[in-house]
Amino acid sequence: MSLGLGVMALGAIVAQGAAPVITSTAMVPRFTIQSSLGITNQIQYCTDLSQTNWLVLTNLVVTQSPYRFVDADAPPAPQRFYRVLVLGTNSPPPSSMALIPAGPFVMGDTLDGDSTALPLHTNQISAFYMDKYEVTKVLWNDVYNWAISRGYVFQYGADRKANNHPVYNVTWYDCLKWCNARSEKEGRRPAYYTDPDQTVVYRTAGNVSPYVNWNSGYRLPTEAEWEKAARGGVSGQRFPWGYTITWGEANYSANPSAYPYDWNSSSGYNPAFNDGVEPYLSPVGSFPANGYGLYDMAGNVSEWCWDWFDWPYPSGSQTDPRGPTGGYERVIRGGSWGWAASWCRAAFRTGGGSLNYRPGSGLIGFRSVLPPGQ
Repeated sequence: MSLGLGVMALGAIVAQGAAPVITSTAMVPRFTIQSSLGITNQIQYCTDLSQTNWLVLTNLVVTQSPYRFVDADAPPAPQRFYRVLVLGTNSPPPSSMALIPAGPFVMGDTLDGDSTALPLHTNQISAFYMDKYEVTKVLWNDVYNWAISRGYVFQYGADRKANNHPVYNVTWYDCLKWCNARSEKEGRRPAYYTDPDQTVVYRTAGNVSPYVNWNSGYRLPTEAEWEKAARGGVSGQRFPWGYTITWGEANYSANPSAYPYDWNSSSGYNPAFNDGVEPYLSPVGSFPANGYGLYDMAGNVSEWCWDWFDWPYPSGSQTDPRGPTGGYERVIRGGSWGWAASWCRAAFRTGGGSLNYRPGSGLIGFRSVLPPGQ
């Protein structure tokens, strides 16, 4: 992590090197920052320059330079000192991930009378990267084998059908540990910890309530991040591509007599992948990508999210929501090869069982996300 330091006590600025620098200030905490484009700036503050605990105000992906930042929540006293850091410029995201841009989206829908998807509300979501594909056997094995040789202990691991198929029957806890191992393997700071000070990395099999560093490492998407990503930049549609579904668009179990938006001419599993040996998974990337370049955001396997499952949604707009503070089961999203068209809807949501439950029948897998520039 490199540092471009601009410190202010509502006064002078000191710039170092070619890193981002604050170039002007005002008595209201408003200042202009000059930075390279495409990187992530983290704006921090403290109230005493003798302390070492700088507090994070926000992370911003730089889309124009210079740009103006306003600390709208700054109190009249005590004075605040500010600095700007460049995050993770030596750790670019893998080519197998897609950038989900920052911005608002409308979460939920009113199309099918689904009370768990209401009320409609607008969420402002920060930019993040997401795996283009569900985690495959090849990727799982690469990280898992590295992890178990370095002290990681998994509850069960994951089942898999073929190298280019998604893994399945993986617990929520094991997904978190796998994400941490992927981070450490690539030299990134992990996201999940067993202590509030975030000094003990979550690597073993205990069923703990992890503490999360939201600005570092691979992790499961929040439910809001998942739905924003699944919609691919469009809103109001039932599926990532439109209002109807067929076997040509997703791997799911058809039942057109029950769902008028299921436009298959017959019922049953997708014949292209029904080989007589369950689960009837499809290779990742078998169907067209959505508007963000993501595959299988509907069908194939459902995917674990971070949030506890509950409904109805809170009313009113939110910024980067992370769900309820407690519950019994975590959210799964996206439908699967064995479930009907209704489960493939972008707004569909349900719980995946208790957290140490190993989902059977090959229905639930996952994909990971990565904060930008960390």
